[in-house]
Amino acid sequence: MSGKLYIVPTPVGNLADMSPRAIEVLRGVDVILAEDTRTSKVLMEHFDIKTPLISHHKYNEHDTADSIIRRIAAGESMALVSDAGTPGISDPGFLLSRAARNSGVEVITLPGPTAFVPALVNSGLPCDRFAFEGFLPPKKGRRTRLEEIAAEQRTVIVYESPLKLLKTLTDLAEVCGSDREISVSREISKLHEETVRGTFGEVIEHFTVNQPRGEMVIIVKGADTAGQRRVHRNKYKNIDTEITNQH
Repeated sequence: MSGKLYIVPTPVGNLADMSPRAIEVLRGVDVILAEDTRTSKVLMEHFDIKTPLISHHKYNEHDTADSIIRRIAAGESMALVSDAGTPGISDPGFLLSRAARNSGVEVITLPGPTAFVPALVNSGLPCDRFAFEGFLPPKKGRRTRLEEIAAEQRTVIVYESPLKLLKTLTDLAEVCGSDREISVSREISKLHEETVRGTFGEVIEHFTVNQPRGEMVIIVKGADTAGQRRVHRNKYKNIDTEITNQH
């Protein structure tokens, strides 16, 4: 009898976001596949989860996926977790999920935390239709992706690290126009959660003065239907910064 593969989201910040079902699954499976066992060990200890951990990350997933699927097909149940959020969303997970589906192994994905949903809803920008870009390529193909974002009429979601935030904002402003509306959220659900809204020019100015800290989610307003950049008549005279403390 074959086992199952569970895709289990973990908190992006506040540990209280961990669902009872996620804890139950992690306690009940035979093995937990972790992006970084050191990071996941802290979470498991917090919730008194004693299931064995093994590494499954972007550097070994091509080599380990087949052996993992064979073990599940032989009867073991496994859960995949990433360092934070939902596996497969800018984290390892897609290759293993695809291999499982192709082998007839049942995959059960639990709903749960991911950084871009609260950032999108909190941005104040249209969220009925959106495009998820994740991390942009550092070099090859970057310009093409930037131009695609500039022309996209839906709201666009981009992930970025604090060290590369200003470069990415500057690159986006070059193709989108400095007057395009954006929102940048950081430290989602953590103590120093912050959302900065305004135009590219205003947000770049803000983070030039205030050093970026924490993982960033950039929300870019879609292009106008006519494909032309909208001229903002000083709609954002003062940058709108909102800080929410999580207790």
